[in-house]
Amino acid sequence: MVPTGGGIAIMLAVLFSISINEIFYNFNAVNYVTLNVILLFGLFGILDDMIDIGRPAKLVLMYYCSYPLMQYATTSHVLFPFIGNVELGIFYSQLIVPTFVLVSANLVNMHSGFNGMSSGLSVIILISLVIKSSLEGSLDNIISLIALTGATFGFWVFERYPARIFWGNVGSLTVGSAMGVFIVMQGYIVSGFVMLLPHTINFLMYVYWRIRKYPQVKFGKVRDDNTLEVPNNLTLKWVLPYYTRVTEKQATYAMYAVTIIFCVIGILIPG
Repeated sequence: MVPTGGGIAIMLAVLFSISINEIFYNFNAVNYVTLNVILLFGLFGILDDMIDIGRPAKLVLMYYCSYPLMQYATTSHVLFPFIGNVELGIFYSQLIVPTFVLVSANLVNMHSGFNGMSSGLSVIILISLVIKSSLEGSLDNIISLIALTGATFGFWVFERYPARIFWGNVGSLTVGSAMGVFIVMQGYIVSGFVMLLPHTINFLMYVYWRIRKYPQVKFGKVRDDNTLEVPNNLTLKWVLPYYTRVTEKQATYAMYAVTIIFCVIGILIPG
């Protein structure tokens, strides 16, 4: 009864914002390249919503969607805590850039399931990246990503509980790829990894689920008192409802709180 595919609205809002603002400002070419990569992922999401492409083919095709970024990666060194700057050279642009964008898009796509959870977590991470970039005075190359942050926040208002629309694969892949693009273009590999750590933990729990060959279950139930009854604790969003009686809204806020903690740590990590 709730429409899906609403992520298209995010794409259109960003395009409208950039098209209007470019009348008054001369943006760096990098902003248009990053926007093209994000739209490629979004168009792929539209296709994925319409056709079951299959996971192997999806991973291969999406890997090449981020190739336009390679020559525009603004840095090739990463500041690792306790180690210092490590120059990665061509390895950064040819492997880390497309891989990080691909992984980020899929992590966001997988870490979902509650009203407004996936979009809300993405807003938290995107705002954290904007704050970190602002503190370092590095905003010229990410104007399109800032526009996407605002568009995602606007969409979250309608997807939060009780959701009036869902964003579908087109939304998760668009915003997830934008987060990856944001991180690699700013050189925030370590801090970005920290911010995405809850998403990564959720993915590792899924891997454990598949290795142990437990039955595949996608949905829980709602009890008469409006609390959640989940089938297991093998995905991050189900851990809290598995051990205590919480509503979907409370479980979603708990996921927000976990991500906020890791985002604050990511902001404080230098480099």
